[in-house]
Formats: sequence, structure tokens, C-alpha cells
Amino acid sequence: MVDTEPDGRAGRVVGVLALAGIVAALMQTLVVPLIGDLPKLLDTSASNASWVVTATLLSAAVATPVAGRLGDMYGKRRMLLALTVPLIAGSVVCALSSSVVPMIVGRGLQGLGMGVVPLGISLLRDVVPPAKLGSSIALMSASMGVGGALGLPFSAAIAENASWRMLFWITGALALVVAAAVWLYVPAGEVRTVAGRFDVPGAVGLGVALISLLLAVSKGADWGWGSGTTLGLFAVAVLALLVWAWWELRTKEPLVDLRVTGRPQVLMTNAASILVGFAMYAQSLVVPQLLQLPEATGYGLGQSMMAMGLWMAPAGLMMMALSPLGAKLSAARGPKVTLSVGSLVIAVGYASAQLLLGSTWGLLVVTLICNTGVGLAYGAMPALIMGAVPQHETASANSFNTLMRSIGSSVSAAVMGVVLAQLTTDFGGHALPSEAGFRVALVIGAAVGLAAAAVAALIPVRPAAPALAQEPTPEPSPAAG
Repeated sequence: MVDTEPDGRAGRVVGVLALAGIVAALMQTLVVPLIGDLPKLLDTSASNASWVVTATLLSAAVATPVAGRLGDMYGKRRMLLALTVPLIAGSVVCALSSSVVPMIVGRGLQGLGMGVVPLGISLLRDVVPPAKLGSSIALMSASMGVGGALGLPFSAAIAENASWRMLFWITGALALVVAAAVWLYVPAGEVRTVAGRFDVPGAVGLGVALISLLLAVSKGADWGWGSGTTLGLFAVAVLALLVWAWWELRTKEPLVDLRVTGRPQVLMTNAASILVGFAMYAQSLVVPQLLQLPEATGYGLGQSMMAMGLWMAPAGLMMMALSPLGAKLSAARGPKVTLSVGSLVIAVGYASAQLLLGSTWGLLVVTLICNTGVGLAYGAMPALIMGAVPQHETASANSFNTLMRSIGSSVSAAVMGVVLAQLTTDFGGHALPSEAGFRVALVIGAAVGLAAAAVAALIPVRPAAPALAQEPTPEPSPAAG
């Protein structure tokens, strides 16, 4: 039997974990307003400066499944506290950086903190009363969207009115607040953990596969999709993934239990997660560009970075505001239905963009619709995953699911980049993405949303776990923490 907190204290725990998720997600969009200035600020080339963004992506991808497994082994609260350390240290390193190498190191450290979100979701299963579990998971899932959406206006405002270094001092202070809040308010000792050894070969193998894949996807446009480097990285990724899967199926204590991951409910949910991650990220690439391109193009809206961030922020808040609705839908009809509905809403949002391009208010409506769908889908995914895995594997399974979303987002960035780079128009001697390019990108987003809905509709949910709001008593774990 899992110990849970009384309703009052459970609400405080959910609030602390949601704050942790917001701060971790904030790190992802933190440097967006600085991208154009980074070469001058760090005395480096634009190509080298791009690694400031790539380093966070790579470290987050590798660290998330590792943190999940360690959370299952040694306690989720303990790992939450451990992940705040690189968030704080990375912020300090970035704030003190005057060249590109330490900045890349600092951003890599900040990326390690993304494991906070799946760990927090998994911890909710251990400490929140069953009647409030569905809404708590939806709220925690929404923290990713809130953090990402608020990051743009937050960082733009500071970058325009103070030293860029202040960005990192503030995020370091926020991470310190999160660490203190987790230490004081998140319960310890109730979680039963898994005894055994950590799968080092599995972690290394998955790390090699992910780094190779994400490097090829994120840098392929710069290096050339047909270049030896890009193709070589794709080949290494495939080979490393095959060897890793072979090892994971042979070892007694795998990093990721592929037999559990291969269960139809988990497998199909992860497949849908890749598609939702793709659809979520596409609009966050297309809409900001439309808002900031010059009005003289005929389709750009001429907004500043700060104004663009403010127009995008309500969409992130919408995710959190509607999280209770998603939880109620999951409780009434099951998270499979919520994931399907959320994916369809995303598709509707993209389709509406064909009529609403050309005004800031129209694009605001598009982002609100899309993020409403994302919020519904993100809240349903952990419910589906945790309804199909043993209690002692929730952190690992949720972390793997988060990784699937990240891979979808990375592929989205590459695909949207290719589309917008191929469909261009000449503006004052410079090639800019054309209106047709943006419309094609939005059609792709709608199609992927529909594909996610179709996959979600095929998820074979076990009758014993229609929704976490009515969750049965989890089976006991092998060892006490």
C-alpha cells in the first residue's frame, strides 16, 4: 500500500512539483532572445553559438531516462533534489561565462534538470490521494508548457532592460528555491524503491544512440542532409540502438525494461507521444516567426521579441488552466479518450491557422487552440503509462515517455526547418520563409495531429486501469526506501 498525504498537504506537494517543472522547462527557452547576440557576446561564430541551444537538448535527452531509472532505484524525491544541483550550477556557470565553451557546459548542466518533470509526475502516484491523482498529473504535465511559454517574455524583458547575465542569476535563484521547497515540503520515506545495480552499459548505449540521432537531426540542415557526417551519425544511431536493445533484453536489471515498454498500451502511447511532441513544437517554431517578420512582407506582423513573447504566453497558461478539464474527461471516459480529443484539438488549431493568418489576434487564437490540445494530451500520457506499468517502474517509464516527446520535438524542428528553408521569398536581398512555406508547415502540423489522434484511438487500454482517478491499489515493490 502506498502512503499518501492528506488533501491539504498533497496540494502543497503538487504546487512544489509544478513549480519545479516550470523552472526546468524555463531553461529550454531561456536563451532564445539571445541567439542573435550570442556570437558577439561570446566572441565566437554563429555556428559555434548554436551549440548553446544544442547542448541543452542533448543533455536533457540523455539524462531524462537515466534520472527516471535512478529515481525508481533510490527514491524519486532524492533524485529530484539531485537534479536541482546541475540546474543551480549550470546557471552560475552561464552567468559567469565570457566565452562559448563554459556557456555550452553551463547549458548542458541546465539540460540535466529536465528529468524533474517525469520524476515529479511519478512521485505524485506515491503521495497524492487517488481521488486527486488525475488532476495533479494533468497540472504537473502542464508545467512544461507554462515554463516554455513564460520563458520567452521573461528572458526578453530581462535581456532588453538589464544585463543578459541577470537571466542566469535569476534562474539559479529559482532553482535554489525549488531545491529548498522540495526539501521542506515533498515527503520522503513513503516511496518504495528498487534494489539492484544501475545499468551502466545500457545508459552508455542509449546515450550514444540519442546523441548521434539528435545531432544528426538538429545539425543536418547546417552540415547537409547528405553529408558524410550526418549520414554517419544516423548510421551510428541505428547501430547503437540495435546493440542497446539487445543488451537491455539480456540484462536482468535494464535501464529501460523493453518488455514492459513493448506492452501495447505503453508502446502505442509512446508512439502517439512522438507525434504530439512533433505537433506541439511545430507551432512554437512557425508562430513566433510570423509575429516577428516585417509587415512589409505582406504576411509578417512586425512584432518585437518582447511583444512576440507576450502574444505567445497566454497559450502556455491555457494549458494549466484547462488541466482540471482534462483530468475530469480522463476520469469519466479514460485517458485514451483525452489523448485522442487533445490530438484532434491540435489538428483543429493548425487548420484554423489557414483562416487566421494575418493578425496577431488570429495567431493568438491558433496558439490557444493548439495548446489546449497539447494540455489535454500531455495530461493523458502519464496516466496511460502508469496505468500499464508496475509501481516500481513508474519513474523510468514516464521518463522514457518524456524522451519520446523530446524526439518528436527534435524531428519537428528539423522538418519545419527544411520546409521553411525550401519555400522562401526574396526580401531586400535576403531569403525569408514565404507565406506558402508557413501554410505548408501548418498543414503538416494538422496532419500530424490527426495521425496522433488515430494512433491514440488504437491504444488497447487494459480494463483494470481506465483512469488514474480510480486507480487500483498498486502492487508492492521489492524493497523499501
